[in-house]
Amino acid sequence: MATAEQHHIMDTPAFDKPVKLAIVVSPYYKDIADNLIAGAKAEAEKAGATVEIINVPGALEIPPAIRIAFRQSNFDGFVALGCIIRGETTHYDTVCNDSSHGLMLLGLQGANIGNGILTVETRKQAEVRADPKDQNKGGGAAAAALHLIALQRKYGAPNSGVGFLPRSNDDDESFQIA
Repeated sequence: MATAEQHHIMDTPAFDKPVKLAIVVSPYYKDIADNLIAGAKAEAEKAGATVEIINVPGALEIPPAIRIAFRQSNFDGFVALGCIIRGETTHYDTVCNDSSHGLMLLGLQGANIGNGILTVETRKQAEVRADPKDQNKGGGAAAAALHLIALQRKYGAPNSGVGFLPRSNDDDESFQIA
């Protein structure tokens, strides 16, 4: 059983500038979502981050909602929270795969995302994983987003001047290399 396994948990990163997180959550299973949110908010608080909750109908709407916020607002990172419990049809596989794939694509585009969308076989598994006093997957997702924000801030230094400069009136060439 997973509760017997030992996992290394990294320390919460420290920040010298404010951090703003969007927690994008599907409250389809409201009690589970509420526990995921509680864990994520507690982890964000440890880092001194501010949090805004964005509710969407289901797990498939989480990646598009994050994309909207990533492109049109000033969040430093995102925490994706929800729960997908296997049912009697293949819809489970579609929702799990498409929501995960959507989040990964956004991450590769530069969005700092912690994925806390539970993909489980039973409600009991979801309850254990969502419980902030047990597996605390909401807190883990917030921690992942915070670590990515810290990494981005560490390596996201201002442009070092590599590339092309626009032509000035004094230049004989149409461009120059910086």
